[in-house]
Amino acid sequence: MLLSLFKILVFLALVAALAMGITYLMDAENIILGDVQTTIAGTEYTISPLQTVIFICILSVAVWLMLKLFTLLVAILRFINGDETAVSRYFFRSRERKGYQAFSEGMLALASGEGGLAMSKASKAERYLKKPALTNLLAAQAAEMSGDRQKASEIYKTLITDQQTRFVGIRGILKQRLEDGETGVALKLAEKAFLIKPKHEETQDILLSLQARSQDWRGARKTLNAKLKHGSLPRDVHKRRDAVLALSQARGILDDGQTIEAREAAIESNRLSPDLVPAAVMAARSYIEQDKHKYALRVIKKAWGSQPHPDLAAVFCEITPDETPLERLKRFEALSKLAPEHRETKLALAELHLVAEDFPGARRALGTLLDQEPDAHILTIMAAIERGEGGEDHAVRAWLAKALSAQRGPQWVCENCQTAQSEWDPVCPTCEAFDTMSWKEPPATTFSSSTHLEMLPLLVGKRANGEVSRPVDYIERGSKEEIDEKDPSPADQKI
Repeated sequence: MLLSLFKILVFLALVAALAMGITYLMDAENIILGDVQTTIAGTEYTISPLQTVIFICILSVAVWLMLKLFTLLVAILRFINGDETAVSRYFFRSRERKGYQAFSEGMLALASGEGGLAMSKASKAERYLKKPALTNLLAAQAAEMSGDRQKASEIYKTLITDQQTRFVGIRGILKQRLEDGETGVALKLAEKAFLIKPKHEETQDILLSLQARSQDWRGARKTLNAKLKHGSLPRDVHKRRDAVLALSQARGILDDGQTIEAREAAIESNRLSPDLVPAAVMAARSYIEQDKHKYALRVIKKAWGSQPHPDLAAVFCEITPDETPLERLKRFEALSKLAPEHRETKLALAELHLVAEDFPGARRALGTLLDQEPDAHILTIMAAIERGEGGEDHAVRAWLAKALSAQRGPQWVCENCQTAQSEWDPVCPTCEAFDTMSWKEPPATTFSSSTHLEMLPLLVGKRANGEVSRPVDYIERGSKEEIDEKDPSPADQKI
């Protein structure tokens, strides 16, 4: 409001000053502001001061127009000569305006899913703009949307020839090779793209995934370090994945027979991620091979406190393989105190009691697991307990029948595709995702088995005399009171 009022006042002041100046010139009759006399071609002209001012203004405008006409004439001559001028710039801006208009319409068509229209607009934009680095990308995406992958591939190859658009061309062909399943070619393309733009997060992820699929663990670790260096990966995630890669590298070295290097890699993997069960198992076994049982026990305890697992219980038994079942049960107390309420702790205790032929103790060790939704493992243990306590065959078969229709229990499940498998793998064999395996209940499926014994992967114990004793024996041959000298019947063998 105040600004508008100020502008009005300034305008009025200028008008008043101009009017006063004109009035002063018209009324001036003194010597200083007298008439102006001039002689042109022998003729004398006398003009008033006001006429003089008007004449000067008209003369100034005429000179300005002459200069402009002269500049225009020079521009036309330069245009005819082929130089860039205002005229050429005018036509260039017109073409540029039409080109960008066609490009924007092509982008809108691409977003709307109209691949053919986008291709047409891309061609028109290139005709006006002459910028292949810009229009070829639109044309390639439009060709892919239209299903013309060959055309898109040709455009990407054209982009590769230009240093400015080389990365875009490689990235486009890389995606095509991934869709075609050509992982070997895709890996080489990803490596080239990574060299051009090492900070590009998508390229890092693709390269890491391809290196993991091809079991290039050393190269994958370098790529993972680059992700950490450029700030696209949290440090805790980096430690976990680096541990997975170190473990995979150790397994590869072990397959090649280089045990010392494998041992060092396994220990490094366990150091990076103590809760990674396969790494803890391999590190503990490497310590056992060196007769460093205390270090092995320390590794197992640390991993068991984070995530109890049957493989940890198995390698725990390997520390002292010649001990009696009762001695092993007593030694296991060190682990059971770390996670007393965990499912795997209760199952391991139940199995150890079975090996020690303490069937009431095995039943107590299961605790509330049977009251919840029991899986095949728990129900099979109950069948072994029933047999060990001298139960009837129909009671044992009843437990086994329940086990056949129950869920199998925790397994290594891929978080990406929900595929379950018995062995841990750094790369999911189904969807090829990296570091997605976790120990948990798989999706609900119906479990079937040709024999009931497959459902009882229990710990192996040894009696004092060295004879192997397994809880499964109690399902096969009945309790000790039912053992006789004759061979079991075929029906019993089937059970």
